[in-house]
Amino acid sequence: MSNRVSVQLFGITREIVGTSALTIDLPQTGQVGDLLTDLKIQYPALNGLRSLLVAVNGEYAEADQALHPNDEIALIPPVSGG
Repeated sequence: MSNRVSVQLFGITREIVGTSALTIDLPQTGQVGDLLTDLKIQYPALNGLRSLLVAVNGEYAEADQALHPNDEIALIPPVSGG
């Protein structure tokens, strides 16, 4: 059984990956940290970001938060401006 999640990408993460959204199948026991590890392996340039926040279904999430089928994840890169 797979754990299909939707990943929305913003800012530099969208530029690195080359698209604004991904659909990813994780193992049934997938967590936010597992997703980030997989994405950083597939897109090594993500490792260069000094920080990367993750939201699951509109709420900020920690690495140990479990992912569930149909979750909507957002990768939120560092923001600069003033």
